[in-house]
Amino acid sequence: MAGRFLRLALCLMVTAALTAGCAAAVVGTAAVGTGAGTYLFINGELKTDYYAPFEKVWAAAEKTVAAMHGQEVVPSKAIGSGTIKALIDGEKVTINILFKEKALTTVGVRVGVLGDEPASKMIHAKIADNIKK
Repeated sequence: MAGRFLRLALCLMVTAALTAGCAAAVVGTAAVGTGAGTYLFINGELKTDYYAPFEKVWAAAEKTVAAMHGQEVVPSKAIGSGTIKALIDGEKVTINILFKEKALTTVGVRVGVLGDEPASKMIHAKIADNIKK
């Protein structure tokens, strides 16, 4: 009986530890009206949804990269998805854009190899500003 209890307790502790990391992935709320409200920082990529059509978000991302003096810019766009890779201030930046619905688009930003959350938030803020324009 005691062995069974210990196994159950250990199993519950492992499950709690594994799921606690998922809650930590939610970073905060967006400070912009165009964002869906929540940023997720997962595997070095900061993602959020924007209430705007794919083409408008794509144009805003391109403007952001240009305004930040991106170098070695490589855009790759398909139907409903696209990626912009660039070198900004010596860091590799990848912006992934994905169509979700008619006026809802997901954007993921990764700065550097492992991801830089503050730098990614700054790029998201600039994209949001360009969507508003």
